[in-house]
Amino acid sequence: AAIHLGKLLLQHQQRRRQGQRRAPPGPFPWPLIGNAAQLGSAPHLSFARLASTYGAVFQLRLGRWPVVVLNGERAIRQALVRQGAAFAGRPPFPSFQLVSGGLSLAFGGYSELWKLHRRAAHATVRAFSTGSPATRRLLERHLVGEARALVALLVRGSAGGAFLDPSRVLVVAVANVMSALCFGRRYSHGDGEFLRIVGRNEQFGRAVGAGSLVDALPWLQRFPSPVRAAYRAFRDLNREFYGFVRGKFLQHQRSLRPGAAPRDMMDAFIRLQREQPRLQLEHVPATVTDIFGASQDTLSTALQWLLIFLIRYPKVQAKMQEEVDRIVGRDRLPCVEDQPHLPYIMAFLYESMRFSSFVPVTIPHATTTNTFIMGYLIPKDTVIFVNQWSVNHDPAKWSNPEDFDPTRFLDENGFINKDLTSSVMIFSLGKRRCIGEELSKVQLFLFTSILVHQCNFTANPNEDPKMDFTYGLTIKPKPFTLNVTLRDTMDLLDQAVQRLQAEKAAS
Repeated sequence: AAIHLGKLLLQHQQRRRQGQRRAPPGPFPWPLIGNAAQLGSAPHLSFARLASTYGAVFQLRLGRWPVVVLNGERAIRQALVRQGAAFAGRPPFPSFQLVSGGLSLAFGGYSELWKLHRRAAHATVRAFSTGSPATRRLLERHLVGEARALVALLVRGSAGGAFLDPSRVLVVAVANVMSALCFGRRYSHGDGEFLRIVGRNEQFGRAVGAGSLVDALPWLQRFPSPVRAAYRAFRDLNREFYGFVRGKFLQHQRSLRPGAAPRDMMDAFIRLQREQPRLQLEHVPATVTDIFGASQDTLSTALQWLLIFLIRYPKVQAKMQEEVDRIVGRDRLPCVEDQPHLPYIMAFLYESMRFSSFVPVTIPHATTTNTFIMGYLIPKDTVIFVNQWSVNHDPAKWSNPEDFDPTRFLDENGFINKDLTSSVMIFSLGKRRCIGEELSKVQLFLFTSILVHQCNFTANPNEDPKMDFTYGLTIKPKPFTLNVTLRDTMDLLDQAVQRLQAEKAAS
């Protein structure tokens, strides 16, 4: 009996080990292309559909790359938070090697040097944006100036009841805030070089987004094909973008005086590199390229979605205006200190992030070691796609997730429900969490609260109200037009800019 019991226990242990070693399920991969053809024009939606068949963790093959897709909060948190280091790598995709001169923090591999690089970058971003009352005031000064220019352009373009596409002016407004923080200067909305540099976000996002054929099927680059054309265009735009930032770096190197306080982030990174000799000098322009590029793309995309929601849901817009008028009044502009007292505006921001999920899938990860997740073996060097959209549209988490409803983030007393806001997934989690998350949220709050305080936004009745999108690293709304009118005059914006400029001159 004892021998028989021992055999049963041994068989049970063998079965258990075999179960632990099983690979995640997934659809059949075709030769050469794998499952690339199944992803379609909206991979995040395809991943969600496949998850309903194969479960929260399933595998694909994209060309020669083994890919595991994570869906839902449980699987994603288990990977990125509980096993952060094991899922913190990046795949050696051809496109990733082109970003920021090959020294990108966002697209670079996970290592001890990378961890030092990230800590330094995170501290510097915070120090020059939200780290102290003085830096928050500096950020606010830059943003109010850009908000004034943005409102003037939107209202001018809407004169006589006209409807205008806001996308370009939004890109330049956001890019100018980041340019001021990174380089200490802004650009005219008509500056041709600046427009060319910051106007290629969609092209960049298509090349590096999850499921991009540039990386999935690199052998297509050997033949005349859309993939080869896309790769070469991506290479050229990265060279131009990095060259633009590196030019600013060289100017700062020449003009930075020993012992002087840093004028902007570029100065701060140059000084930091001198104190951290393990970081190469070229890490400085590479890091600023990452920060400048990622921030202005993410924020301009978010603002396009915010404007769409304002015009598609006029009752929501009116409620936001009522709140900001009641709390802030009509004799000053909203400021950072108003944020805790404007819960409906904050609820609108979180619902906009949740509903649009404008970063639907994170930059692809890779495993740094053999590991397990939810009972499945994930070998080292497996590509990992993290489907953030699946978290933000999970019906088990959100009632009626396809309805746009800011009040879902308010408790019975009208305050923000922080448990729910922490469940919105846009900026990733764990080791690769976006270092600009706090800065981005502050900018979104200020732009949104100032815009609804100053303007009315009206949809074009001749356009289809359906909110369609184009897929990439960020999903952008299809082109739309709107009409913008002032609620009062430009006086408050003019006075605020003059006051902030006087503060700058006196400092």
